[in-house]
Amino acid sequence: MQEYFLCRETEMKDGDVRIVTVGRADIGVYRYEGGFYAYRNQCVHQGGPACEGITRFKVVDVYGEDRTFQGQVYDETDPHIVCPWHSYEYHLKSGVCATDPDLRLRKYEVFTREGEVYVLM
Repeated sequence: MQEYFLCRETEMKDGDVRIVTVGRADIGVYRYEGGFYAYRNQCVHQGGPACEGITRFKVVDVYGEDRTFQGQVYDETDPHIVCPWHSYEYHLKSGVCATDPDLRLRKYEVFTREGEVYVLM
């Protein structure tokens, strides 16, 4: 495996995403709660640019005690990457598909050294 420079830590604030090309691969790099996450920018569904979609929190249905639907709220502990082509959702921290845990984005190891962010590929 080889390490590739992505950016300086100060170039990304919490919640940012950037697409970088490393060799022939486009990589989506996310900064969330001070950590960095990197995924191949390719949806497992039909190859769409998954990392170019929005990032939003998981939507949770709320039901009353009588089991009637009350509405929806966001689970702010579970951010999702949403592919712009067909809205496939992936957990930002793991790359696992929200609706099918057998599917996942290709994840890369990210690390920081002396204020710089690198990916191992």
